[in-house]
Amino acid sequence: MTDARTAESVHAVIKAYDVRGVVGEQIDADFVRDVAGSFARLMREEGAQRVVIGHDMRDSSPGLADAFADGVLAQGLDVVQIGLASTDQLYFASGYLECPGAMFTASHNPAKYNGIKMCRAKALPVGQDTGLGTITDEVIAGVPAFDGPRGTATEQDLLSDYAAYLHKLVDLSGSRPLRIAVDAGNGMGGYTVPAVLGTLPQFTIEPLFFELDGSFPNHEANPLDPKNLVDLQRFVRETKADIGLAFDGDADRCFVVDENGDPVTPSAVTGLVAERELIKEPGATVIHNLITSHAVPELVTELGGNPVRTRVGHSFIKQQMAATGAIFGGEHSAHYYFRDFWGADSGMLAALHVLAALGEKEQPMSELGSAYATYASSGEINSTVDDAQARTVAVVEAFGKRAQSVDRLDGVTVQLPDGAWFNLRASNTEPLLRLNVEARSQEEVDGLVTEILSIVRA
Repeated sequence: MTDARTAESVHAVIKAYDVRGVVGEQIDADFVRDVAGSFARLMREEGAQRVVIGHDMRDSSPGLADAFADGVLAQGLDVVQIGLASTDQLYFASGYLECPGAMFTASHNPAKYNGIKMCRAKALPVGQDTGLGTITDEVIAGVPAFDGPRGTATEQDLLSDYAAYLHKLVDLSGSRPLRIAVDAGNGMGGYTVPAVLGTLPQFTIEPLFFELDGSFPNHEANPLDPKNLVDLQRFVRETKADIGLAFDGDADRCFVVDENGDPVTPSAVTGLVAERELIKEPGATVIHNLITSHAVPELVTELGGNPVRTRVGHSFIKQQMAATGAIFGGEHSAHYYFRDFWGADSGMLAALHVLAALGEKEQPMSELGSAYATYASSGEINSTVDDAQARTVAVVEAFGKRAQSVDRLDGVTVQLPDGAWFNLRASNTEPLLRLNVEARSQEEVDGLVTEILSIVRA
């Protein structure tokens, strides 16, 4: 049995959806080995015989991935190391090889961080209630040793298989020639984009920050923050590209800008992909989280599909994908989930759908995207607060007479007249309140934001 660890130190790193912390302070090889041992025990009990492991370009990732492999091998399971990978490439490997997986990445977090995203065979999630809680308890108490033979490690390069699989899911053969500006943010998009998009002769790729560098020397690999899109927006205009794509650090999220450099909201992308998937399977279910634009469920309903609303967070989306058999799911954070991709999220697959839609038509991306953006929105606005619950109550009380409805699926969502609404959610990890507002006009959005923030930040 491994040595016990303090509950406080373990809970600080093993979070609701994954493992994440500062390397050398919160996460080291010994800690990772313990997490691997507990994960392997859990997977072995469920019948697994091997685990596939991938890692991103951070300096700490290869060593931590090796430590994880050691922990799995010590529990008698075999290991398949696929080396450098995007997170959705690891999900592909889990589905393709039909085995549990672990991906070493801290996504868009700064260089000093690293973490682990774990899944069951066929990319099924491992969250707080589906395994991470058990792993937490065992790491705190000490992971029991395995009384049996050690597993065997092998290496396998699955990049070309991943690319071929995606190409089978989206037919791009009829696309007109497109010039595509891509900002990889020095993350894993610099590794996967050449393999997936660079092999298609109708596309000309204009690369920006493709060098793999976990120190992120140019900007944070977090396109959700508008300041990290500025370089791509300028690059699109300079190269006269038809479209721009920006990937986050582990390339599981993809953001789109049009030929003018203007952002296409993830909600608009969700609507575009949902329409394509519903054409393929009329009447299918589409998942959307509660801060996605109301344009998405309205479009899905109009097309004869079944929109299902869920909480924010990939574990909730994946649970609903599995429970409902949904063909597609989208979040306003630019995570896109596909039944054809084992219910997992893939920014690259979403990008292929957008490119196919653009390539089938002569209209520019600005016109294509605007067709799915029927509301104005604020984007997510964070406020540091001492008492999130008290501030939320104050806001709800202030809107009491105007509110048509208030629900508490995830924070509070207040529905107002004429289609306007807002959601306030407390962060799980920081003293923050997150605000999202949507209305018919930008003027109404701005007015609501000013009014709500005056209460939140009072």
